[in-house]
Amino acid sequence: MLLIEQIKEQEFSDAEQVLADYILDHPEQLPDLTTKKLAAITHTNPTSLIRVAKKLGFNGWTDLKEAYLEEWQYLNSHFTTVDANLPFDQKDHLISIANKVSALQQNTLQDTLSLVDPESLRLAQKLLLEAEEIKIFASQTNALIAQDFVTKMRRINKKVTISSTYDYSTYEAFNSDAKTCAIIISYTGENEAYVNCLDILKKQEVPIIGLTSIGDNPISTQSDCSLKITTREKLYSKIGNFTSNTSVIYLLNLLYSIVFTADYEANLNRLIQMGRASDTRTTTLDIIKENH
Repeated sequence: MLLIEQIKEQEFSDAEQVLADYILDHPEQLPDLTTKKLAAITHTNPTSLIRVAKKLGFNGWTDLKEAYLEEWQYLNSHFTTVDANLPFDQKDHLISIANKVSALQQNTLQDTLSLVDPESLRLAQKLLLEAEEIKIFASQTNALIAQDFVTKMRRINKKVTISSTYDYSTYEAFNSDAKTCAIIISYTGENEAYVNCLDILKKQEVPIIGLTSIGDNPISTQSDCSLKITTREKLYSKIGNFTSNTSVIYLLNLLYSIVFTADYEANLNRLIQMGRASDTRTTTLDIIKENH
């Protein structure tokens, strides 16, 4: 759940509600406000603000302010001209649709990049490199998207499999151990089947990388490493999964790349040798022709 949603749903006293309303209505005013300044503006007591922070799970106003502003800035950046759910309408000409879909893809990549945390990326690299086997838990479209990741990883001699059937995923979770690394892909982060798998994986001491939406959800909070999918789409009132699919593809390409770069020369030479031995395609186009 997003912090903004928690603030709206949390039950507060009258004084606390005044503070909560101000936070929601005036985010642009918050960066320079101390507890005393905010209390003075809202005619409340600084201790009320501390209680608001505590009820939302924070140690104090500074922690709450930083988390809220980070979320607010994300929600108000990148996607300012294109609607992720309805990026075009029936009156648009074909070239206009082409331009809008292109803008949507570019916005999505920038949006996803803004959510990448360097420490999480380093941890993900460590977990993937140390694993003897990598298991992906994903359903439907995400499982199809992940197949390309599996192919690329196998080409550099990494053992990767996909569990996309819920019952089978439970078996795979039980048959994993500390030498396995699990990647769970879930846009909501609340997929019941994969939350159950996560519980099993934790008991088996399996390192877990979660790819989910922003905000707190069971998969992101319980994974050892959490990477964020761009979070702009509704569940179903949309033309297509344009942004979430693009975001997942980017994150999986990123995971492959950070594994690849750990042994760059050997991996590149391996791909070239395999290509020379097995790729029989021919072309008259110089730009893609291989120089043997």
